[in-house]
Amino acid sequence: MGEPEAEMMLAVESSEPCLPNDKPRYVMGLGTPPQLVELIARGVDLFDCVLPTRLARNGTAFTSSGTLNLKNAEFALQTGPIEEGCTCYACREFARGYLRHLIKAEEILGLRLITEHNLHFYLELMRRARAAIEAGEFEAFRRDFVGKYRTHNGATTAE
Repeated sequence: MGEPEAEMMLAVESSEPCLPNDKPRYVMGLGTPPQLVELIARGVDLFDCVLPTRLARNGTAFTSSGTLNLKNAEFALQTGPIEEGCTCYACREFARGYLRHLIKAEEILGLRLITEHNLHFYLELMRRARAAIEAGEFEAFRRDFVGKYRTHNGATTAE
């Protein structure tokens, strides 16, 4: 924890061959959605991370193309969900603009709804990764997901 991402990945790559194949491999305190996908590619099975809840408390939501900071004015009048096609309660019932209003009004409901969305997003990401592994298509899934993912500042994870 606290190391640059390249060093973290190198540490995982270096330790993975020494770990038993019949035991789960656990990484604590990581990570962003692209990091999770990259860690899966390196043999990690289990994760724990406060990021989905910590970022939600700051108004940031995860989507399949990257993060959205719902505090930003650009979302004030948007009537769509955090992410089209998402089945979480927040996306089914609330618009981005309303969530932004809740956050700006310091209403705890906004933070709870974004937290629920972020947790749902992580669970769905893991479901998609498992399905890609089972179908023998993980490398394509990995390249597509990591290549398209952008943080709220517009940078790709590959940059």
